[in-house]
This record gives sequence, C-alpha cells and structure tokens, in this order.
Amino acid sequence: MRPLSEIERNRIEKVRRLREAGSEPYPARVRRTHTTAQALAAFAASPEGKPEAAVAGRLRSIRTMGKATFAHLEDASGRLQIYLRADELGPEMLRTFADLYDLGDFIQAEGYLFATRTGEVTLHVRALAMLAKSITPLPAAKEDEVDGKRVVYSAFDNPEARYRERYADLALNPDVRDVFRARAKVVTAVRSFLDGLGFVEVETPILQPIYGGAAARPFVTHHNQLHQDLYLRISFELYLKRLLVGGLERVYEIGRDFRNEGVSFKHNPEFTQLEFYVAYADYRDVMTLTEELVSHTAQAVRGTMRVAYQGQTLDFTPPWRRVDLNQIVGEASGIDLRQHPTAEGLAGAMREHGHSPTPGATRGKLIESLLAHYVEPSLVQPTFVYDYPRDISPLAKIKPGDPQTVERFEGFVAGMELCNAFTELNDPLDQESRFDEMARMYGADDEDRNPLDEDYLNAMRYGMPPNGGFGMGLDRLTMLLTDQATIREVILFPHLRSREEPRRSASGDVTQPETLGRDE
Repeated sequence: MRPLSEIERNRIEKVRRLREAGSEPYPARVRRTHTTAQALAAFAASPEGKPEAAVAGRLRSIRTMGKATFAHLEDASGRLQIYLRADELGPEMLRTFADLYDLGDFIQAEGYLFATRTGEVTLHVRALAMLAKSITPLPAAKEDEVDGKRVVYSAFDNPEARYRERYADLALNPDVRDVFRARAKVVTAVRSFLDGLGFVEVETPILQPIYGGAAARPFVTHHNQLHQDLYLRISFELYLKRLLVGGLERVYEIGRDFRNEGVSFKHNPEFTQLEFYVAYADYRDVMTLTEELVSHTAQAVRGTMRVAYQGQTLDFTPPWRRVDLNQIVGEASGIDLRQHPTAEGLAGAMREHGHSPTPGATRGKLIESLLAHYVEPSLVQPTFVYDYPRDISPLAKIKPGDPQTVERFEGFVAGMELCNAFTELNDPLDQESRFDEMARMYGADDEDRNPLDEDYLNAMRYGMPPNGGFGMGLDRLTMLLTDQATIREVILFPHLRSREEPRRSASGDVTQPETLGRDE
C-alpha cells in the first residue's frame, strides 16, 4: 500500500473528529427527495417559490462570506448552489462545515429553494449531513464559464493517468461522463432496432473448448476441476450459427470478445462486439440491414445521420457507397489483381511496385495488405468493400462463377474497418474441406488459422439454412458517434501496460509497425 499524503492523513483525522462529535461520516441511510435537476425544475414550476427539497451529491466548491457560506453540490443530473447561514444551522454546524468538510465529500442538504440576487437558484440549507468523507482529494481542476456554459480546465488530463483512474476522470470531467452515457444509448439503439425486426437476443459461451469464427490469437485459461484448457472467445459466430440449425432464424448477441493481440487507437484486447445472423438472407441483404442499423443508431444517439468526427462530417444516410475489392485495390495500387491469380505472382507484382510482401503469405493476405495500405485510409464516408479472397474467408460462401472469391463485405468509415459480414457457408462438406485446407496453408501457431470444430460441423450436417451473418465492434461505432480519436476514450477501463513498463509513445499506445504485407 502506498504511503498516505499529509492531506490524506489530515482528512482521516477529520473522520475521527466527526465520529467523536457524534456524526457518522459514512452513514447507512440517505434522504433525497430531488436530484439537482429535479430541484431546479421544482423551483421553475413553483410560482410562489420556496419549494422544499433534500438533495445529495459531491461538494464541488465552497465560498465563505463571514457568517454565510455558498457552495455547490453536484450529482449525476447537474449541480445546485447551496446556502448555509449560522442563524439557520447554528454556529457550531457552520464551524463543523468549515473545519471538517472538504471538496470532494458527498453530502446531504435539506431546505427550501430560492433565487439569489444574481438569479441563481439556490437551496437555503436547514439541515446538513456528511454521506461519504473523501480521503484522497480529486486532482485539481479550474472551472470557468464560457458563453454561459461551465468549462472545466482539468489538471488531470494525462491520458494514461485518466485511463488508470477512470473514476477520478469521470468525477472531474463532465464530457467524459457524456461519452459513456452516449455509449449506453448506442447499445440501447442497436438492441431496439434488432428487437423490432424480430431478432432474438441470446448468450453464448465465453469459455470455449475450441475457439473460432475470426482470425485472431486467443487467450488461454485452464479449468482445474476438468483438467481442461479453455479459450476466451474471439467471436460468437460458430455458436450463433448453431442456433440457426435449431430453428432460431434471427439471432444476435452483444458481448465481450477477447483477442490476444496488440493494442492501438482502434484495438483493445477485450472489446464489445455485436453479431447477428439471419436465415434466408445473403450479404447484400445484410448490407441493407447494416445501413439501416447504423443510421438508426446515429439518429437515436446524435439526433442526425450527419455526424461530426475529427474535423469531418460523416453521412450515415443510406444507401452507402459499394465498391468491388479487386477494382478499388487495383485502381489505388496500380496492380491488376485478376492478372495475378497466385500468391507467387501477386507477390512478384508487389515487389515490382516497390513493396516487400511477407514471405509465404497467401494471396488473400497479400490483397488484405494492399487494401490496408492503399485503400482503407481513404475510405472516410461509409463504404462497403465486397467480394473477398476465399483463402482469408473460411466461413463465407463462394461467389457463383468465381471459385476463388467469396460473398463477403467489410464496412469502412473514417479510415477504419467498422464491420464485417458474409453470405455464410452452410455446406458442411465444403466447410470441412476449408478447415482441412487452412490446416495445410497455415502453421499451427498462425493466428489466421481457424481450428477444426467437429461439433460445429456436426451441427451443420443436420442442415443449416442459407443465412447472412454480421459482426461490428460497438466500441468503434461509439468512437464515431462521440467524436473520439481512440478506443480507450470509449472503454471505461481499457487494458494498460504495467506501471513499471516504459512508455512507447506520447499517447501511451503500444503500437506495431504497419508494414505492408503483415496483418494489422
């Protein structure tokens, strides 16, 4: 345990003195009749004035003026000025407030509301009580009023410190609280949209004996009683599609996925994912659903489908732009992908254009690297890139007439991938051969290899209806709808390095070099 500061020792002494005076600094009961917002509304609705209220919240400012004191109390709905007078509370209580109450304490105040000469609605306090004594002071912050709005200039603005002590970050910065309120609205809007279309929300295992459904390295754990290694899921896909076999035609899940890979402005080892699967649909149907889902969410959260993001305006209004992968990569890179049907030929063409492709990479991985390098950063407005290489899409159905291409799209916004979707493969024999093919193409430790899941194949053999599947990171969607440049700003408790490890960048992100030919 870290040593206490002098201020903390002084505040612990105040705890002792409060108890000695017969006042419990952490009482079990609270009396609150109004939030601060409700108190302000009650005053506005009272033509005769002076409605009674009992409020509770954190003490944010104190101004002593002789025998009277003004202070501000803040709760989740806002803040309210309170007014304490010695002739109302008694000189002893006012001394107790002056000597033993500090900024950051949670307090309860009861009295009546009135307006000061400057017009500020204020609670004239008749009774006051401590609810939770703050031992450690919040980091210093300076407040000002700009154009009638309260602006906080916080000394607590180092990103890594804010993420490590998110509780202090939230307590100090109202804008941060607003981001997470908006995040909750994102999840609510997504649920309401899918529920309205007859989807059933389900839960699937987080601990899985075989991981799959995505290209990622898993976290491994161990079940002591069963003597069994298990994996934290990297995707919900294979379990959700089992439910289609069972007759649930429209299913979705919102939950955590875990991927044992690097962190960056758009990656966190655990993140919130939405996946849905709909029977008797293909990837073009899912494109339409995606446009409607995201535009509905933007409208619900921001009140518009045109959203400001990092100095640009993103327009989520359907329909979104649709572009063929081969066409857009070829135009951007100057390499005609259809002229190079093998990995070796494409790697040679890349070298001719000055690139250093990863040795042994499959053709699909090489195309992915070209997409990431040449195309992805330029896709600012919502765009669907469709028809992907078969070898990097083992769970997608082959495009009719083109055996090396599958019906898959990715949605890009603001230069990053937002979502991924397929016409799902429902042929169990083809699926088994794909798993076998991947086992030959990729090494056992390659994160792009999907392990063979015999139980999933067994489910498919019972018969799986044709279906379209979709996955989207809700953290990234929240970034876009709250104008946040990094994923850490929209995750309450993002994963961070141990404190003793050295910093690698000014932002605190651990980044991997984005070398052409390597997966991001």
